[in-house]
Amino acid sequence: MTGKAFSVVLLLSLGTLVPSVVQGADQPNFVLIFADDLGYGDLASYGHPSFQTPHLDRMAAEGARFTDFYVPMPYCGPSRASILTGRYPFRHGVVGNPTPDNGVNDYGLPASELTIAQALKQQGYTTACIGKWHLGHIPEYLPIKRGFDSYLGILYSNDMRPVQLVEGDRVVEYPVVQGTLTKRYTERALRFIEAQRDEPFFLYLAHAMPHKPLAVSEEFYTPDTPHDLYADVIRELDWSVGQILAKLQELNLDQKTLVVFTSDNGPSWGGSTGGLRGMKGRTWDGGIRVPLIAWWPDRIPADLVSKEVAASIDIFPTFAKLAGASLPSDRTMDGRDIFPLMTSAGARSPHEAILAMVGGRLHIVRSGKWKLHVRAPGPPRGPANIQSYIDTSFNFRRPDGTTIIAPFEQPHPTRHPGVLTGDARTDMMLFDLEADPSEQHDMADSYPDVVKRLKALFDEHDGKETPRPAAGFTGLRRIKGGELRYDSILP
Repeated sequence: MTGKAFSVVLLLSLGTLVPSVVQGADQPNFVLIFADDLGYGDLASYGHPSFQTPHLDRMAAEGARFTDFYVPMPYCGPSRASILTGRYPFRHGVVGNPTPDNGVNDYGLPASELTIAQALKQQGYTTACIGKWHLGHIPEYLPIKRGFDSYLGILYSNDMRPVQLVEGDRVVEYPVVQGTLTKRYTERALRFIEAQRDEPFFLYLAHAMPHKPLAVSEEFYTPDTPHDLYADVIRELDWSVGQILAKLQELNLDQKTLVVFTSDNGPSWGGSTGGLRGMKGRTWDGGIRVPLIAWWPDRIPADLVSKEVAASIDIFPTFAKLAGASLPSDRTMDGRDIFPLMTSAGARSPHEAILAMVGGRLHIVRSGKWKLHVRAPGPPRGPANIQSYIDTSFNFRRPDGTTIIAPFEQPHPTRHPGVLTGDARTDMMLFDLEADPSEQHDMADSYPDVVKRLKALFDEHDGKETPRPAAGFTGLRRIKGGELRYDSILP
């Protein structure tokens, strides 16, 4: 802990934190930018050949870029709960998505969990959540009940009905013009930074994009090239990052603000895994390995590339230590402080192994260069079963009111974002990710000792399956919007 500790211990119903005397001007600000379904290969700095991301590229050139950064689940809600709590889904219990149009309503991040926002508030921070929440959409689960002083956004995925904008605890717009979301979220973020310029703050900016349906403002939409809507969306997302960085520099806050950019899971149709196998929803690296860029002038050296294994569970402990807060003592924290990885090319991963889940069960363990699929990944979401995806999942949620600017330009399921080749999926597959990042060749038979070691690490945490939320009714329903209730079903 930084500085001399207070002589008193602040007891919270959510956990025990020991505040530090690091206060006010000595405390760094934090901006956590969380993209939705942005792939490992969607940025130019991660190898995309045509997407234009100059601001994120500059952020990487002036800061640190991670090559082996993971989320613990390849879809929305569980990943968001883990980055905010520093804990794996089997600990915080969010292993599925709250889903209003499927009747999954009384489900979200438990009140017993401690979020980054709650920990930082105890250190004197003002906190704001802007954008997608997806950790519960009924009043008891809202961001303002989980440590955020203010909230503006859609409480779940932008393809779930009703698509409505919530501020605090009330609906302020229904239906939502989704093409304005990135711009409006950015403008709200800039106003928050301006208002908090003299006090420490934590901004959690969770963009809706590039989750489907893709939507972009008129300034970035290119109707003359109708097949590159995804590229337009990425350019606007990059613009948003540029606006944040420029505002911090304008206010002379850049040297006291850590900005972290990452994604909640791998890409969907139209995105890029950067040559990794699989996509969103699968435990191939295409579903769980994501970009991470960290920027803090004069604290993070320029053009640092970390190839060490790290994970989104590490964000909470990293922010907490920099803010002068000890971690809660009444629960297991899976994350570790990775600021040394952001500042030194010679630093090594604090993890012997990291884990990832799907469907409420642990599936993989990664340790060093090795990755073991104890349980086989799901079937490929690609040409072999493309018609079933078109029939049952692609665009099964039709636009809800005025939602998207280009409904006929959404990426088709034939535009799979990842590698589809490789050895047939099975339990206990072992891959050397240094030599074989696309997970093509199963090495389990050649390295039985590695399999045994990784399986032992996996077994330390494997256990009873965590229950997933049950759907409230069969199929999807259109829910009447305009208020925070989900019991009025429209024809």
